[in-house]
Amino acid sequence: MAKNNPTPAMVTAALEDYLETIKDTENHAVDVAKVVRYGAFVGSVIESHATLSRAMDYAREMIGYAAVKNHSVASGTVILADSMTQSKGRFTRSWHAPEGGVWGCMIHGNNLLPQSRHFVPMGVGVACLEALIEMGVDCASIRWVNDVLLKGRKIAGFLVEGYTESIHSEEFTLVGFGINLNNCFFPEELDGLAISLKQHLNTDISITSFTAIFLARLRWNFGLLYHEEERELAGEGFSGPGGHNALLDRWLALSDSVGRNVVYGFDVMTEPQYNARVLKVNPSGGLVMRLEDGYEKTEYSGEIRYLD
Repeated sequence: MAKNNPTPAMVTAALEDYLETIKDTENHAVDVAKVVRYGAFVGSVIESHATLSRAMDYAREMIGYAAVKNHSVASGTVILADSMTQSKGRFTRSWHAPEGGVWGCMIHGNNLLPQSRHFVPMGVGVACLEALIEMGVDCASIRWVNDVLLKGRKIAGFLVEGYTESIHSEEFTLVGFGINLNNCFFPEELDGLAISLKQHLNTDISITSFTAIFLARLRWNFGLLYHEEERELAGEGFSGPGGHNALLDRWLALSDSVGRNVVYGFDVMTEPQYNARVLKVNPSGGLVMRLEDGYEKTEYSGEIRYLD
């Protein structure tokens, strides 16, 4: 029986707590009520399991089964597991997912415009880092696009994939997440590369509470995406202080990628493509880099690793 996962009511309560903390600081161009309404679907359904092989595979099966019945899975459905036995990251890289972490996937019915979808991976990373900050972490950052690092070691990773079911051609975005909380032992290949929140804070973490906070921030960030899309379509411009998408401004405040020397690759671990210096992240979320020969290049997918 699953034992660590929150209810939708707990997610709502965590979001209400968050709104109290930002009441006097949130950008006044953001309509908080609209953001809350737009994001309410996230975590409105939570399915919990003691163990799964892989949450994203389970999500595809769920979508397919519903399609056969001429139904649709509720957008925002979150699938959580206390442990996963075959968890994968990008390019089928293994992700160690024993009991003690937050492992799962959210199903999003994809009705965002293409230009808004660029920010989904950023929103997931921001949600995680903000949850860590609420737990007392002050030395974590986001590496483009959504690797969350704590003292240079990876504490969380996310995988965002599009999926179209075969019967009705309904489009979904699957948001997979893995966050190390109380799991303190890692395989040899991750020694020195991964870290858990318990290792950093030297205390047990309430997985239930953390997950509720994370999903509440995810609810806010998805709501913010829809809010910004509405403003753009109405010709009002984005509401971020820099004239950017407000979610991008928040991501920029939490990332340390700009100014770093990096190696870039679509699959940087096995096929690094070039070294460069990160100049900025453009208003569309693209990573702008200067190569060693002075040429400037913008990437919208792929990954980086820091060289300094």
